[in-house]
Amino acid sequence: MGEPELTLDPFREGLQHHGYVEGRNISIEVRFAARFPERLPQHAASLVASKVDIIVAGGSDSIRAAQRATKTIPIVMAQTSDAVSSGFVSNLARPGGNITGISSQAVALSAKRLQLVKELLPSARVIGVLSNPRNPSHAPALKILSLAGGSLELTIRTIEVPYTRDLEVSFSSPPAREIHALLTLPDNEFFNHRERIIRLIAQARLPAVHWRKEWVESGGLASYGLDNPAMFREAAGYVHKILTGAKPGDLAVEQPTKFEFFLNAKAAKALGLSIPQSIRLQADRVFD
Repeated sequence: MGEPELTLDPFREGLQHHGYVEGRNISIEVRFAARFPERLPQHAASLVASKVDIIVAGGSDSIRAAQRATKTIPIVMAQTSDAVSSGFVSNLARPGGNITGISSQAVALSAKRLQLVKELLPSARVIGVLSNPRNPSHAPALKILSLAGGSLELTIRTIEVPYTRDLEVSFSSPPAREIHALLTLPDNEFFNHRERIIRLIAQARLPAVHWRKEWVESGGLASYGLDNPAMFREAAGYVHKILTGAKPGDLAVEQPTKFEFFLNAKAAKALGLSIPQSIRLQADRVFD
């Protein structure tokens, strides 16, 4: 339960590292909601009905759907912003219950993205944050950004998008008209509609920092975040441990330590933005 091209290949690589080959000694039942998150509960119920041994879920919406569908089948989180605040586990060291895996702590990374905005656009004073009020990880992220903004002498304006059909309205709202730059918070709906969001950002001529490389590949200015394929490879390790007898509640939730920074030189040029050499040197890759 995640995004096909970005999750299955690294997950299969991880399984092969532990000696599992699909069709030989392991079977994978695949369910994807793509741009239709309302289908996630149905997909989760389908997997439970199929009596799978383990459910691997990428993204908070997928994990929540699996959590509601079963309290007994082990669930491995391949990707979520904050497993504790989202209510998936009681604590990271000993999660208890039937859920374990990778928790990215993406909420804490929001402050680093805000710092990058400041470095990319030193003249910025008012920063917009694209937020989905239905996403439980966004409230703590906004609190962190508010605190970080104060120390950087930046004012934070929340641009709420409860549903992606409201994107155009949100971008024309009074808070959006006041901002000098933008951050997008991690959200599956935002990611699925990233090309549309990038067009709106470009129309508003706003420098923006995102959380995944795919935003930059789609034309966004910058991203700072985690190596998502690596997290799905690591999730395969949890599958191996559970299949060999470990209980998910006894397996500590891991936090990634590798972060990636990407820049888009073409997007910067379109904005008339000069990227400092010090920023370029920090980037894992600059897309031209």
